[in-house]
Amino acid sequence: MPKDKSLAAVALITSLFFIWGFALNLNPILIPHLKKACQLTDFQSSLIDSASYVAYFFLPIPAAQFMKKYGYKGGIILGLLLFSAGAMLFYPAAAVRNYAFFLGALFVVFSGMAFLETAANPLITLIGDPKSATQRINFAQSFNGMAAAFAPYIGGTFILSGKVLTDAQEKAMAPEELNAYLNHEASSVQLPFVIISITVLFVAVFVWRTAFPAIKEESPEMKAVEDKPLFGRIKALTKNKHLMSGVVAEFFYVGGQACVTSFFIRYSEYVAGFGEHRAAKLLSVALLLFMLGRLSGTALMLVFNPVKLLVAYAIINIGLIAAAVTLHGAGVVYILMAVLFFMSIMFPTIFSLTIKDLGPQTKLGSSLVIMGIVGGAILPPIMGRISDVSNIQLAYMVPGVSFVAILLFALKNLRVRKVEMVVGH
Repeated sequence: MPKDKSLAAVALITSLFFIWGFALNLNPILIPHLKKACQLTDFQSSLIDSASYVAYFFLPIPAAQFMKKYGYKGGIILGLLLFSAGAMLFYPAAAVRNYAFFLGALFVVFSGMAFLETAANPLITLIGDPKSATQRINFAQSFNGMAAAFAPYIGGTFILSGKVLTDAQEKAMAPEELNAYLNHEASSVQLPFVIISITVLFVAVFVWRTAFPAIKEESPEMKAVEDKPLFGRIKALTKNKHLMSGVVAEFFYVGGQACVTSFFIRYSEYVAGFGEHRAAKLLSVALLLFMLGRLSGTALMLVFNPVKLLVAYAIINIGLIAAAVTLHGAGVVYILMAVLFFMSIMFPTIFSLTIKDLGPQTKLGSSLVIMGIVGGAILPPIMGRISDVSNIQLAYMVPGVSFVAILLFALKNLRVRKVEMVVGH
């Protein structure tokens, strides 16, 4: 394939990293926004994460099977079409102001993202010179981090109104006035998500019209393994204690990450009295710190044992969460922002440790680890329930428990000296 066409394929795949990084990090904006518009409790609003992350539990293996038949390109196009359809569903969901409709739309969006992640992560390493595969995937991941930093700022600017009514203010309003206010709040998601839908649809068309190079990634040994019955292979892998401990660790990591970011705006309002717009901007800064942490952490691993670094970062975050739960004032918000910096290396380090030495079972093992992302669907509702019965500050004990679980996993792997970093959440 001509070099310019190969570069076009790489550019399109790189854009996918930006797309799903942007969508994933709109959730911390949607949670407080739909809490207002649909008059939800913290527990109910946390189901936004549940509807999103549960797709990662159900879709990775079907996505892998789909791409085995139709190829990476087919998987990417289907993922983009699902993504675009789900984003467009936000328009009627806002028109009727139905929370279940919003959750269904999010599930469709994230089903598309599950296809995109399953395809794009390996494909970016397979297109082009094998010697530069690591550079390509790190370059693509930088766009994911860039999108993560931009999403709360852009979403906060165009979706959040900055107007939050107290219970007393809502009760004092006439029913017609309150209904008009709620409808106006809900409608603010319509234009941004229509724009997202159309943009993603255009990317799908570009992918469809772009020639991708032929991919030959399966060795005879890998093909022999993958031709065996799927459920038998899964059953065998579930008996691998090291693999399953890694799946559990990723469950707690992604759940903890979702908890920290999704309730950040609510936390900032509670402990410091920050408004929605200011809190959204601070979250953007925190996610920028996350990206810087990933870059600096990767550099530090050239000098320090990656597992020892994981141990140190987990201990630091346990201490930071303890401070975030017990202290008060505006400064505590900045302590919580620091948590994201030290979370940065956790997903890829745990992932790499988990799939180490799986051999021809690496692809299926990776799918099982990705399924551990369902932690993002389960831990935020637990945090939301704790917030409803106490307060959002005390509820931050939940990600604290997550970091304890990660610390225990890291301590079990201290003998590992070398870790090949991969991309991740």
